[in-house]
Amino acid sequence: MLLPCEVAVKSVIPAIRSAIARELTQNQGLKQKEAAELLGVTQTAISKYTSHCRGAIFEVTEVEGVKPIFTETVFSLANGNMNKYELMEKLCIVCGIIRKSGLMCIICKISDPNIDTNQCLCCCPHGNPKRTNNQKKNDLS
Repeated sequence: MLLPCEVAVKSVIPAIRSAIARELTQNQGLKQKEAAELLGVTQTAISKYTSHCRGAIFEVTEVEGVKPIFTETVFSLANGNMNKYELMEKLCIVCGIIRKSGLMCIICKISDPNIDTNQCLCCCPHGNPKRTNNQKKNDLS
């Protein structure tokens, strides 16, 4: 059994870093080495992120609620206005949004097919959003 945080470390955090790395290098004009220093990873990691070899499981910015935090983070990093502790906080906030969206349920199921995402309450405090929405529909019937 994998804990959701283990799945996040292997899938969600790389996806977040990948999106930030692509934005910094492709749209903000930073070199891979500069982006690596800002994100606290190697230049090789940035190369893998920007070429979609790592962190390509989903597009972070398409998750509802992530785009404003993502945009603020990239802008602050590119302009030298964010330290590593602020970056850690932003990464955790984005990860939390992703977990609460129900996307983590899908990723956990891919990582461990034996997980019953209908029973898990780890990421979504009120349960898997798909389960609770279906349960609400059934309750109304």
